[in-house]
Amino acid sequence: MDKIIALQKKIAPEMSSIILFRYRVLRSIYHLQPIGRRALAEQLNDQERRVRNEVEFLREHEWVTMGNQGMQVTPAGEALLEELEEYTRQLQGLTFLEEEIASLYGLGKVIVVTGDSDEDEAVKKELARVTAAYLKSRLTCGAILAVTGGTTLAEVASAIHPADRRCEVTVVPARGGLGEEVEIQANTIAAAIAKGLGASYRLLHVPDALGPEALQTIQGEPKIKEVLALLHRADIVLHGIGAAQEMARRRGMSPGEVAEIVAKGAAGEAFGYYFDIEGRVVYSTSSVGLQLEELPQIGEVIAVGGGRSKAPAAAAVLACKMQDVFITDEGLARELTRMSPSRQ
Repeated sequence: MDKIIALQKKIAPEMSSIILFRYRVLRSIYHLQPIGRRALAEQLNDQERRVRNEVEFLREHEWVTMGNQGMQVTPAGEALLEELEEYTRQLQGLTFLEEEIASLYGLGKVIVVTGDSDEDEAVKKELARVTAAYLKSRLTCGAILAVTGGTTLAEVASAIHPADRRCEVTVVPARGGLGEEVEIQANTIAAAIAKGLGASYRLLHVPDALGPEALQTIQGEPKIKEVLALLHRADIVLHGIGAAQEMARRRGMSPGEVAEIVAKGAAGEAFGYYFDIEGRVVYSTSSVGLQLEELPQIGEVIAVGGGRSKAPAAAAVLACKMQDVFITDEGLARELTRMSPSRQ
């Protein structure tokens, strides 16, 4: 396939852009269906006439249908999307990009999806779908899965469809809750992922950023101890990546405290730890749950995050070299390579 793509780029370079745009259109309809043409053009940030022409092409080939509520992808269109996925990856050189990111951060595996979550909502949904599929492929019966909170993992939870068979998997939140919207708290996401997997779950009903005495008291509670025992035996950890300033504000820190963390060089956050661009911990919150020093004992640590704007945060978190797998999008991945000292 590499030779065919190389030849295509030489003799008909315009074909690559046409194929990639039609793939984006079809993928966006699939993730956002039912959707109207105008809304689709706005989503793709492109001219409505151009989008309308491509939609008509897809409709003529019976890959999409048009109804009163909007466009939807047909079964044939879904099959085409699957076939195009690997082709577009080759076209964009994503395999080489994955290898470069893995080498930069000492990762065992990197998965990059086409596009940029900052520019296209469908890319974030595709990132969630790919993460959900990878997670399901790695979980075995009897496994314990620990998950964090955040908007990205909330999308992953939505992408895990009810399992055909129940599997003896237990899902637990990796850390105590944040004082934020309940929809993106770790407890909520753990329950949603468990429902999709047909698994069981346990929750950590504890606040975030506790004082030392309160922390010790809560950890001694029988029900909390039971959940922590499961958490410390986790086989897989799935976590998102947060920008330091955003996460500090979400944790209820004052503007002065946020400024202090930024002054220390904090760029990314995970598990309540704030990292500078070199992967050093510059600040941490006291919360019940998984601690950073416990990650090397976990069978597989999976980080997921996308969007070019999150590249500094991702670089900081990945530089601590505690992750085994990183699932991201093209926008973030390409920005990571541009930030690499070897590219300076």
